[in-house]
Amino acid sequence: MQTLDWLVLAGTLLTIVGYGTWKTRGSKNVQDYVRGGNSSKWWTIGLSVMATQASAITFLSTPGQAFHSGMGFVQFYFGVPLAMIIICMVFIPLYHRLKVYTAYEFLENRFDLKTRSLTAILFLIQRGLAAGITIYAPAIILSAVLGWNLTYLNIIIGILVIIYTVSGGTKAVSMTQKHQMAVIFTGMFVAFFLIISYLPENITFSKALDIAGASGKMDILDFSFDLENRYTLWSGLIGGTFLALSYFGTDQSQVQRYLSGKSVKEMQMGLIFNGLLKVPMQFFILLVGVMVFVFYQFNASPINFNPAAEKAIENSSYANDYEKLKTEQTAVFKDKQQIINTYVLSNDDTYEKYIQLANEADTEIREEAKVLIQKAAQEKLVSVETNDKDYVFIHFILNNLPRGLIGLLLAVILSAAMSSTASELNALASTTSLDLYKRNYAPDKSDEHYVKATKWFTFGWGILAIIIACVAYLADNLIQLVNIIGSIFYGNVLGIFLLAFFFKFVKANAVFIAALITQLIVIIGWWYDWMPYLWLNLFGCALVIAIALIIQTTQRNNVSTT
Repeated sequence: MQTLDWLVLAGTLLTIVGYGTWKTRGSKNVQDYVRGGNSSKWWTIGLSVMATQASAITFLSTPGQAFHSGMGFVQFYFGVPLAMIIICMVFIPLYHRLKVYTAYEFLENRFDLKTRSLTAILFLIQRGLAAGITIYAPAIILSAVLGWNLTYLNIIIGILVIIYTVSGGTKAVSMTQKHQMAVIFTGMFVAFFLIISYLPENITFSKALDIAGASGKMDILDFSFDLENRYTLWSGLIGGTFLALSYFGTDQSQVQRYLSGKSVKEMQMGLIFNGLLKVPMQFFILLVGVMVFVFYQFNASPINFNPAAEKAIENSSYANDYEKLKTEQTAVFKDKQQIINTYVLSNDDTYEKYIQLANEADTEIREEAKVLIQKAAQEKLVSVETNDKDYVFIHFILNNLPRGLIGLLLAVILSAAMSSTASELNALASTTSLDLYKRNYAPDKSDEHYVKATKWFTFGWGILAIIIACVAYLADNLIQLVNIIGSIFYGNVLGIFLLAFFFKFVKANAVFIAALITQLIVIIGWWYDWMPYLWLNLFGCALVIAIALIIQTTQRNNVSTT
């Protein structure tokens, strides 16, 4: 990185933090600090909701996912628009009518305090883990690629977020997220058009899509019912809808974003705006990754994009074998270039099978390289992430973008990390303060006391997130990991809310017992890999409802017989 990149990066981040802190200082009551004074317009809500979900993992991992697996991952988001409609019709009117500060406050009104506390604790566990991951994910990648100290990077990201989140609460989070999303969209569009401009002169965008299609990267829809396939139309529409319902409807990090709206209409419009824009946004980010793939059909790429993997195999007993694989990869690359150039000039579809065969050969070489890297890491007694999906896009940025724009794209990544982490800390603190501390330990204090308590809880969760980030070790694709953690808990929580909304005869004890049993079963199911993780959302939701109905019916029958 050059001086210009550092100036762009530091200037962007410090401006966002400073602006958010200055504009929202001085919140004295819970209404202002937790619900942002109910002053947010629909576009602020929509962008804030979007920024909360679109963490740095989205902009690092999603292009890499498309590079390796194509556009099929977009099916994961097909359930979001459906979930937005349901939340606008059912959740928002209830939350607004009851004037709740947290989603779990509603559960006490419907059931009892222990059900509210249990659901809040489930949220705190999964979201607390996620907060550490959203800091760790960009930090581990940037540290590996740039050589920055991982611990220092975790601490810097965490402290920047803590500063404005503690200072201004919900309003600070929402206000800074508008500017962060502006930086993010600008950076991604610039990267996309630069990738297109870097392709050979005879490769138009249309021809680039043809090359991607011939390589199997444009297969968007999968109509199969194969449970071994994580991403299909049905897993997205069914499992994805339940995940989105749980996340946007019951996760306080999202609920708090739209509860800050001026009215029910503003809240609903904000969520509909998010629902309409979410799938196209993810489609575009995946398309960026596909274009990076096309770029590397004409430019040499490393056999593994993770620099730490390359270092692990240096001076090991497997170094020579690794060099042989590099030579094989270079030969495959040259053959593939000739095939693609012939395909582009001739428009002959028969060459597609040869492109696919060349890609398969390249993939086999990369898989063999991963095995060697793992063996070298074991030999050196070090831990190395061999799956390089999360490193593809950052490698392209650092090695191909002009000076200044590298700083902007790094600002995009860190802005996304900050925006998502800020929402999580804000929600974790509000839930801890209002759902647990106020209701169980200090019920009759002043507003100023609860604001101070929420600030301290924000600080405490921020420190805990930094600690989790500093001790974390993650493998596989990071964006999948975050969604897996959510899927373990979200179905159960959504089922509790659906019981509250639609099964009026079910009482608190039945729900409480059913929730404990369901969470244990879902964790066991995930551990033994009973089904793809997206289906855990539907499974957990259906299971808690079924168990609660059985328990409640049994209790009623016992009462009637006595």
